Amino acid sequence: MTVRFFHTSDWHLGQFFYNHSRQYEHEQFLAWLLTQIQEKQPHALLIAGDVFDVINPSSSAQKQLYQFLADAHDLAPNMQTLMIAGNHDSGYRIEQVEPLLEKYNAKTVGVIQKNEAGKIDLDRLLVPIYNEDKHIVAWCLTLPFLRPAEITGVNEHTSSSENAIAYLHQQLIAEAEKRKEDGQALILMSHAHMQGGETSDSERPIIIGNEEALSTALFDDVIDYVALGHLHKPQKVGAPHIRYSGSPIPLSFSEINYKHQVVEVMLDPTKTDESRFQFEALAIPRSVQLHRLKGSIAEVLSLLNALPDGEIADIDQREYVDIEYHTDVPPAPNLRQQFEDALAPNRYRLVRISRKYLTQQNADSANEKINLEPPTPEQLFKTLWEKQGYGTDEHVMNDFMSLVQEAKQRLEQPQD
Repeated sequence: MTVRFFHTSDWHLGQFFYNHSRQYEHEQFLAWLLTQIQEKQPHALLIAGDVFDVINPSSSAQKQLYQFLADAHDLAPNMQTLMIAGNHDSGYRIEQVEPLLEKYNAKTVGVIQKNEAGKIDLDRLLVPIYNEDKHIVAWCLTLPFLRPAEITGVNEHTSSSENAIAYLHQQLIAEAEKRKEDGQALILMSHAHMQGGETSDSERPIIIGNEEALSTALFDDVIDYVALGHLHKPQKVGAPHIRYSGSPIPLSFSEINYKHQVVEVMLDPTKTDESRFQFEALAIPRSVQLHRLKGSIAEVLSLLNALPDGEIADIDQREYVDIEYHTDVPPAPNLRQQFEDALAPNRYRLVRISRKYLTQQNADSANEKINLEPPTPEQLFKTLWEKQGYGTDEHVMNDFMSLVQEAKQRLEQPQD
């Protein structure tokens, strides 16, 4: 029996881009996705983590998600929506609304839990996917972002994060094989950084030096499709059936050239060769353009003048501009105003200006940046540490990031 599903991830609802709300862009994406759901009527919609941008999302971001689930259920009542928590999400928070999700044929897995016997509860990680006739056509193995506190110390096989992750995958896949019947597919959904995956500068590092990157060897050959989240570029990792869908909108200027998409998958598990897969990348229209301009001051001014004109009344719909100008002499005090004046009025948002020195000596000194985003805790710590004259110490940064993760986990714990 063929199973049809959509694979998407990394929505980051509620994100602010250089202090500008992305709500309009997310509204346009969700409206487009509802049209695809209505036309295609998939058996399932898989959202592979980072549904929200922060662990305590705004009420407007939460409303966007729940309104979408309600609308999707109206348009495709037989479709199941399955979500997992990413590293930006609070697993406890998105699981707390389970009664609401059930009304929309939706389910979320936010955390790894233990059963009464003290073992990892595999039952809640295995979710059946049904067709229109209410027959199981696939099992989805749901693995949210794996935090050490949730998976280590269970038994002698889980003494470290590395062996705990391997053990969890082995146990979950083995349990799925027991339940799988002829004609049913196994789909694994995971929010993780896989080795060989191409990153952008918007993906927040969890461990310094990408020590958390996992091997695709974790995925047994019995798995028919791996739906990944975490990396924002749509890409295959090692095999055609192991994929990141990528984010629906560019979350940084480094993602301007990404071909944002939702992956439509049609899978026939009765076949044994590559013909069992059919993939289609459903291209997501970009509702707000981003422009990244580089060159000398004169070149940048020329490029700014060449951009399209015509006013855009709503500021949330205006296009973003990032400028990197190259010079060896101090800039004029009114340089930003020169750039602003070169832009067509009421059409653009100049959100960042950075300076690149032409000579190596000046380049080594610093790059001046006007960055309107607040610094992350790791950036603040690194700056303060180096200002004290201690230099860069990877071990110290690793320890600090561990403390940050511990603090985040405590914030996510449900309050009594």
